[in-house]
Amino acid sequence: MSAFDESLFPFYEFAVQRAGVGIHAVNSEGRTIIYNDKMKEIEGLDLDDIRDLSILELFNFRQQPSTLMEVLQSGHEQLNIKQTYWNQNETEITTINNTYPIVNNGDLIGAVELSHDVTALEKFVLQPLTKDREPVLLNNIVAESESMKKIIATAKKAVRAKLPVLLVGEAGTGKDLVAQGIHHEVPVTDSSFYTLYCNRSDNQSIDRLATELKTDAPFTLFCERIDFLSIELQRKLLRILENSDLHKRQFIASIGEDPVELIASGSLLKELYYFFASFTIRFPPLRERKEDIVPFVKRYLARRKESLGTALNDITDEVQKLFLSYTWPGNIRELEMLLNEVASLSSAENTITVDMLPQHFRSKSAVMEEGTVPLPSFIMPNEKDLLPLDKFLREAESYYLQKALTIHDGNITRTANALSMSRQNLQYRLRKNKKGEEA
Repeated sequence: MSAFDESLFPFYEFAVQRAGVGIHAVNSEGRTIIYNDKMKEIEGLDLDDIRDLSILELFNFRQQPSTLMEVLQSGHEQLNIKQTYWNQNETEITTINNTYPIVNNGDLIGAVELSHDVTALEKFVLQPLTKDREPVLLNNIVAESESMKKIIATAKKAVRAKLPVLLVGEAGTGKDLVAQGIHHEVPVTDSSFYTLYCNRSDNQSIDRLATELKTDAPFTLFCERIDFLSIELQRKLLRILENSDLHKRQFIASIGEDPVELIASGSLLKELYYFFASFTIRFPPLRERKEDIVPFVKRYLARRKESLGTALNDITDEVQKLFLSYTWPGNIRELEMLLNEVASLSSAENTITVDMLPQHFRSKSAVMEEGTVPLPSFIMPNEKDLLPLDKFLREAESYYLQKALTIHDGNITRTANALSMSRQNLQYRLRKNKKGEEA
């Protein structure tokens, strides 16, 4: 029987679409080529939503790299890996994945992932502790700046005091890493780390938390973004925590803005703030501690080289200059996602050069570079740099859309609403601009 017998294709297609697991296959560039009905159900997207976009453009991998992209990079299968990620609507997805490289005549031509949806079961669960499946230790967190050194020192004091901790800072500043570091600073071998992802109406997770706290087992609970809970659920959470044994549990919470402003606006319950505020640790944005940028990049590349055997180990001086001049509205998370994108698409390169950076980042960094490329030069370049009008308009639109996406943390729906356009129109324009960059 020929492997390419076209008469069997309808059977293959039927099997893929009726399979009880999600099936997602990508080519060597990370573009989707197979996406079955079960995967659409799991991720809440349609084939039209994902066509012509890479995995890293479609989803937000905050906790760990994409297993599909890792296999595409390394050529090695990954089995029974739990992965939590977010789609463009900021819907949290948790799956158990088996991911395999696809090789043809000795060449790696793509990867396929088989996914079991465990989102409902994992809304409040024991989370993977690091992106590399190794413990996050406070001493291993990049802390070259004085502000980060102070954060690490305060976190260690909080561990010794055995009191609740409140982490305050913009999205992507590393609050989750410090929470995990605090957990591992406690010398209790059988203690587990739990993350409660808060959202406004998630009463079910709060109820499950109450059940978990009735056990005698020691653990660390990290309530991520308690300001996202409704005031009613904040009161319920407070009652549960106040009735828990503080000697056996470490409670940590995070918020995204100044607590005084959140309380004044009615977004944060004052009493819940007081519960966590025994130790308050404030995280400055990355733009205010740029001395942490290059060490973070070096650490990232070394870690990826060790785990996946990739060749990248440095950046050019020009890339370093761009990184240091950029304002990083998405903070460390944005930097890491950028490095993920570059590393996933690299082959045998040893050093990241400017031409390896995505066009959308190069456009933003040129505009936002402090004191070197003022905004008027972007709006009206020098005569020798004039572009054809259609190309200039395309680049201006691409920059504006990417800026809007950054402001809204990559959320397509919120960005489309802010721009007074439909979600479908925004996705169409993003795809169109992406094709223009690659042309």
